[in-house]
Amino acid sequence: MSTTESAPPPPIPTPAVPPKKVEGMTEGQKRALIVGSSIGIFIVVGVAIWIAIALVNNPTQAASVRDVFIIFMALEFMFIGAALVILIVQLAVLTNMLQHEIKPILESTNETVNTVRGTTLFVSENLVEPIMKLNSYVAALSSVMDTISAVTGLGRRTK
Repeated sequence: MSTTESAPPPPIPTPAVPPKKVEGMTEGQKRALIVGSSIGIFIVVGVAIWIAIALVNNPTQAASVRDVFIIFMALEFMFIGAALVILIVQLAVLTNMLQHEIKPILESTNETVNTVRGTTLFVSENLVEPIMKLNSYVAALSSVMDTISAVTGLGRRTK
């Protein structure tokens, strides 16, 4: 007999655990966001007040700014109108697809499910039930044979 020592198995490498993700913002980030937003709002309000005062003091310039603003609003309404037309067309295409493509697929699927249901019922009545009855008859016959062999002593083997 030789006494050879086998080397211990190498250690199983453990997967590196990724650092936990911190969800949300820290308190400092929240505070910075609030302070930055507040400063931005104050700047926008200040510029708006300054522009309003400048326009009130200069009515001819206010009229030209008003006219430019009206032109930009008209262009914006045109873009919104075009977007609404595109949206209505897309909605019509979706409705058409639902009526002519999805509905027949659902009807076909429903028909397939009904066919599978009928096939399952047929297999259950014509295959599973007879096999279950045969198994019960075989079990009953086996039980009768065991009882007969136990009563008569036939089939017992002693060691």
